Amino acid sequence: MNATVATSVFGVFMVLTVALGLLAVRGRGSGGGLADWSVGGRSLGTFFIWLLMAGESYTSFSYLGAAGWGYNYGAPVLYVIAYLSCGYAVGYVVGPMLWSYARRHGLVSITDLVAHRFASPWLGAAVAVLATVCLLPYIQLQITGMGVVVTTVSHGVISLNWAYFIAFLVTTGFVVVSGLRGSAWVSVLKDVLVIGTLGFLAVYVPVHYFGGYGELFGRLVQHKSQWLTFPGHASGGLGQTWFITTTVLNSLTVVIFPTTVAGYLGARDAEVLRRNAIWLPCYQVLLFVPVLLGMAALFVVPGLTGAGSNLALFKLVVDSLPGWLVGLVGVAAALSSIVPMAVFMLVIGTMWGRSVLGAVPRLANRQKLWSQLVVVLAGVSALLMTYEAPNTLVRLSLISYEGMAQLVPMVLLGLLWRRLTLVGAVSGLVAGFTVACLLVFSDQDPLCGVNAGLLALGVNVLVTLTVTYLGPRSADPRPDEEVLAEEALGEGRPERVVGEAV
Repeated sequence: MNATVATSVFGVFMVLTVALGLLAVRGRGSGGGLADWSVGGRSLGTFFIWLLMAGESYTSFSYLGAAGWGYNYGAPVLYVIAYLSCGYAVGYVVGPMLWSYARRHGLVSITDLVAHRFASPWLGAAVAVLATVCLLPYIQLQITGMGVVVTTVSHGVISLNWAYFIAFLVTTGFVVVSGLRGSAWVSVLKDVLVIGTLGFLAVYVPVHYFGGYGELFGRLVQHKSQWLTFPGHASGGLGQTWFITTTVLNSLTVVIFPTTVAGYLGARDAEVLRRNAIWLPCYQVLLFVPVLLGMAALFVVPGLTGAGSNLALFKLVVDSLPGWLVGLVGVAAALSSIVPMAVFMLVIGTMWGRSVLGAVPRLANRQKLWSQLVVVLAGVSALLMTYEAPNTLVRLSLISYEGMAQLVPMVLLGLLWRRLTLVGAVSGLVAGFTVACLLVFSDQDPLCGVNAGLLALGVNVLVTLTVTYLGPRSADPRPDEEVLAEEALGEGRPERVVGEAV
């Protein structure tokens, strides 16, 4: 009976999700261009940008991985809260800077930004390929996460394979039609359910299983104290140095992550992004809930090992709640996969439709169509890899964040430092990405407690500066880049940019 009720609730909300995503473009017709589809016509206000960017950070990891890390290791999982909060502080400066530059030149993705800054279309295409390699594993992880959630809350009524297909179908169904605006609308439903269900579980689980927080914390201190301090329980050396270096690296990387940049470029004006950066850290309070519940599961469902530990939170939910409430929690977790997956697919489609296929003269006038087609192909590729060769993308996911981190000098230093040359930026990117791959795939991450991605980024910056100073000087940069430093510091006002021709 519980399985039928939970599955029915899940089915109803999946239909509602598709409908809500499609309604996002009601009354706008089908004639919108690439900018309208990929960055919402640069029209999203504070509320939608806040929900959209919170949705990107609150993924299936929050329900599965965070609880699993809390169950297995304890304290090290708090790096997620630390780097996201620090990243939003960095974004207060970086977001308006990127928005202003993109708005001025009619740019719609991170590949547009680097291609325009260095006057090099091939560089935009190369970054699109690199970003796709780093983003595809995230799509696969969201498909897998949603599959695990749906199978668990339906008590096995919906198989893993069908759950994977549902994740692909629902996401593709609205993102192809409504783009970023559809993702923002679905984020409203997702956040209502996430805040409601996690708020309920934060109270219910400690009271139901332990009689209150006092008893839970008392048992943690008395019997599981290793989970409450660094380096945590059996974490393999994820101590204070790793925590600090990972927080620094990820807080820099998250602000130039292609999906984050898509959120920036969808804003109505730069002030929206500043307000958004102030309020986004509040959302991270929710991440304490799955971490805490993961540690609570140590006493309720001991002995979970391997991938099973990622179900620590759902073991508590399925075993103690009525079917309709299990269904709601499952929907909230599923939407936490669908929203970021939609933005990942959208960003890949935009990069390829604009910077790769759109760079071909014969195809340039159909950029939106090519972008929509690539969205479907990216989703199909991730789905097929999930079925046939999941370990391939899982292996690639090891390098995803460290690899994307190597774009930081090219994007941020490139926009703020007029002297940076194309040769210098590319040399640094190649050197940093190579070092990151060598360290990660040789199991040297962390190295002496330091995040391998930060070491690679240091090599990247060193090579970038050396080649720029010693190598050939490139042509003078575009004359209007001199305003970027002002805008980064908040001295350039949004209306100054809005009033200019694109």
